[in-house]
Amino acid sequence: MNALLKETIHLPVMEHFYTLQGEGFHQGKAAYFIRLGGCDVGCVWCDVKDSWDAEKHTKLPVRSLIDVIRKTPAELVVITGGEPLMHNLEELTYELHQAGLKTHIETSGAYPLSGKWDWICLSPKKFKAPLPELLPVADELKVVIFNVSDFDWAEKYATLVSPECKLYLQPEWDKAALVTPLIIEYIKANPKWVLSLQIHKYIQVP
Repeated sequence: MNALLKETIHLPVMEHFYTLQGEGFHQGKAAYFIRLGGCDVGCVWCDVKDSWDAEKHTKLPVRSLIDVIRKTPAELVVITGGEPLMHNLEELTYELHQAGLKTHIETSGAYPLSGKWDWICLSPKKFKAPLPELLPVADELKVVIFNVSDFDWAEKYATLVSPECKLYLQPEWDKAALVTPLIIEYIKANPKWVLSLQIHKYIQVP
């Protein structure tokens, strides 16, 4: 084992569960989710504001999480938040890979990248912009559309990620009825983009 990982670290975990990935490129795949506490990005429309205060959530040892995941048929694990990169994720991804699991992260990119990842979903937010070094390593760019100006925000970041990065536009859930038709027309006019829907909310799974 890496000498830096002799002692297991503890991470503030809001919740963890086995479900389907509901968004983006891997939509519909079985995945084990670990939602870490802690976030200072401050999205006004955030649907997990209870995750913001890391001190509210129990700190669990990484290896105990691995033990729980191994009891499921999960093949990939999604680390989300909150903003997961507020924490050092080197040990977590090391242990996940040792267990033969694929590692995915969903991040705003507002903090430096730690850990080794099989898939990086970057979802930049106006409230705290992503660090430049996150942009070229993103596998997926997912922009939440809250109002019309967000299309320009999306285009700005589409020019900064790699040419191989998958591009997604996702309606903000509470405004979906209003903005989804706008996204559809935008994608028809700009077919490099793909529609992402939060299907887990439609089918009512975590």
